[in-house]
Formats: sequence, C-alpha cells, structure tokens
Amino acid sequence: MKVLVAPDKFKGSLTAAEVASAVAAGLADVHPAATVTALPVADGGEGTVDAAVSAGFRRVSVPARGPTGQPLTASYAVRGRTAVVELAEASGLHRLPAGPEPRTASSAGIGDVIAAAVRAGCRRIVLGVGGSACTDGGAGLLTALGARLLDDAGRELPPGGAALSELASLDLSGLSWVDIELASDVDNPLYGPDGAAAVYGPQKGASSVDVEVLDSALRHWASIAGPEFADRPGAGAAGGVGFAAMAVLGARMRPGIELLLDLLGFGAALAGADLVVTGEGSLDRQTLSGKAPAGVARAAAAAGVPCVAVSGRCLLSAVELAQAGIAAGYALTDLEPDPARCMAEAAPLLRRLARRVAADHLG
Repeated sequence: MKVLVAPDKFKGSLTAAEVASAVAAGLADVHPAATVTALPVADGGEGTVDAAVSAGFRRVSVPARGPTGQPLTASYAVRGRTAVVELAEASGLHRLPAGPEPRTASSAGIGDVIAAAVRAGCRRIVLGVGGSACTDGGAGLLTALGARLLDDAGRELPPGGAALSELASLDLSGLSWVDIELASDVDNPLYGPDGAAAVYGPQKGASSVDVEVLDSALRHWASIAGPEFADRPGAGAAGGVGFAAMAVLGARMRPGIELLLDLLGFGAALAGADLVVTGEGSLDRQTLSGKAPAGVARAAAAAGVPCVAVSGRCLLSAVELAQAGIAAGYALTDLEPDPARCMAEAAPLLRRLARRVAADHLG
C-alpha cells in the first residue's frame, strides 16, 4: 500500500509538517509495511513558506519592515530561481506590534522580501497573499520595489491606505520589475461593497468610518494606478496587493492550492498512491471554497485515487464531504469532545485518529 499524506496546518496547534508526521505515525502503527509519503501543503496563506521548505526548498531569512514599519526578520523559500514568498511573513496580522492599524498599516515589508529575493537572483516569485494586516492597495509593496507615490506638491505619501486619497501621481521610473504569480482564492474586487475594505477591513480592526475612508482611498488609487484592473477577481486580495501586483507588475493569479500543488510536486508524489489523506484544523464551509483539502481532494479524484480528511473538527456532512471529493472525514472531536484538549493534545490525538483511517481504508 502507498499513502500520500498531504495536509494543511491545524491553525493554533500544529504546522502542516507536524500534522503529516502524526498521521504518518498513526498509519504506520497499524500498517508498518505501508509506504507513506508526507507532503505538507498550503493554499497561499500562513504556512506557505513552511510547506515549500518541507518539499525541498531552502529557507532564507532577510530583514524587512512590519506593517507599521518596525524592523523584523522574515523568510522566503527558494529553489533554483523560484522564490516562494508569503505575505503574512512580513505584512501579516500577527506582525502588528500593538494591535490593528487599519488606516496606516503597509504592505512595504513583503516588498522588502521580494526585493531581497530578486537581488539574490530569483526571477520567478510565487506570492501567497493570505493573512494581510493592511488595506493599502499594494502601494507599500510597490514603494519597496522602487515606485514613488506623490501628492500634488511632489511629496511622497506616508504609508497606509488612508493616505492614498492624497495621491496625485505615480512615478514608476525606479520600479524593479519582477515576474509574480499570485496564489490566492480571493475573488473580491478592489473597492465597493464586495471590496477589500468593506469585506476584510473589519477583520483588520477597521471601524465603519475607517472602511468608508479606505474604500474611497482605494477607489482614487485605482483611478491612477489602473482603473481597468479594479474589478478583476482577486484585485481585493490582501487589502489590494492583488490589484497592485496585477495592474502595475503584470502579475498572474491562480487558485492558491492549485499553484502550490504544482510547485510542491504533488503530481509526482501522487503517482501510484492507493490513498490520499489531507486535512486542516476545521473542515467547514470555507473548506469547500478552494481551501487546501478541497484542492488536494480534487487533484486526487482527477487521478482516480480516493481521499479522506482529518481535522480538529468537522462541520460538514457526509454529503458535503463527498461533493468535495472527500470519501470520509475524521475529527479530533470524535475522540475528545473538549476543544481545549484537542488543541493542547493535537499530535497524539491525531496519531490515534490516523489509526482509524488505516483500519478503515488500508484493509
């Protein structure tokens, strides 16, 4: 028997690599002769760099700015001339030193990381855009790559989305052009009721007034930087980083899990497999909207390989799982009803859960 274990992280308790290790150990407990291949995955959000490193990329640490300009160390993953960059590494919510700053948080830090990768010789940048702390339309990203955003007096704008309302001109003469592929499942436009500020701003601490200010500023930003891109699906990703990357840098957008599976060599790892085990912390409605387990299950189904999923909790019915290509779902809460204990003891519980998977599906 050959089993491919390809989970995402259990957010707050286990990395994707730790999930894969626990599952592999549980499978081996029941079927020690089975060949188990671990391939931790990600969909472009937090954990994307870790997944790339687990697949053989090399981690590189570089200095960058956080969302409020504070110095920090961020990392990207590299193999050959391809770099995998995770926006949350430098510009994520967890990088805010003193709470949300919805009007002033900047994406400049992820531009710092990309610039460092380019200086190191990378020519292809795969950018995962989940977990952003900013709603600056990607302006910070562009300034870190050499663009200048000027007001009507020729002064450079301060960081953050709110300042974009004062933009008079965009100087791209010093811009470093890079080949970027965006890994994202967000299809929101840049502004409007379904835009970056309205939908995601409140998650970043924006009040109703902040949302109005930011949405108006993003609308103005688009009128100068590329109005024809504002309604593109994904323009609102990461507070508008998707818009800047597509409108100014010519980036291409692909569903995050599809792009990452290609990059991580999922097809080769799947060859000859009898079963795929995927999973994430919570199997729920969001899973069905392009999250990692659904993408893994879809790829497995295309190859005719059955797929099951493990999770901390499962809020999907058997019918919903089947519609996503998942033959069965196994949750830690099946073993331990206390969510706190599930979080604290996730690895040993997951190993026990994997024994059930082995008994049910490996004969």
